[in-house]
Amino acid sequence: MDLSYSHAQSQRVLKQRNVLVAVSLGLAALSATLGIAAASRDREVILQPVLRSPLTLSSSGVSRDYLEAVTRDAAVLTLNRTPQSLDYWMKSVLEITDPRAFGTVKADLMKIVQDQRGSSIAQYFTLESIKIDPTALTSDVTGTMHTMVGREEVSAAPKMFHYGWAYNGVSLKLVQFGMVVKDPPKSQYGGGAM
Repeated sequence: MDLSYSHAQSQRVLKQRNVLVAVSLGLAALSATLGIAAASRDREVILQPVLRSPLTLSSSGVSRDYLEAVTRDAAVLTLNRTPQSLDYWMKSVLEITDPRAFGTVKADLMKIVQDQRGSSIAQYFTLESIKIDPTALTSDVTGTMHTMVGREEVSAAPKMFHYGWAYNGVSLKLVQFGMVVKDPPKSQYGGGAM
């Protein structure tokens, strides 16, 4: 009886060993296949050549670097326009606008579009400095506003523009922007859009 029990025990151990070897071989083959697939797969790296350091978004607030980067891009978008690009310009500005300010900003942009459409007046802004306040969610952009009529530059004047932002969750949206008026009581900000 001991011999038959011992033989049955050996057969059970042998079956377990064979199953373990088969599973090990299967896992080795799977690992080799995945290794080959990973080695031959194209790698993707997101490059951000215009940023000094990686940005992290947090629901607790806006970082200085992120607010500066968004302000820089918004200034380029909002302050450079030609009669031919007015529809794209307005659509792009409205895409970065906070829904609560959408109507006000759109009304201000429509006035600009109506005034500039059909003319040969274009403008571009050369950025010189950005002053940001992440706590108040505001930005001031200083530079030179160049006005062109046809191909001739008719003016180049130093200007400052103020941007107001809203931060909801991890989304930074434009609330208002306009040229800073320096003469009225202690630099009054213009409303809506410029």
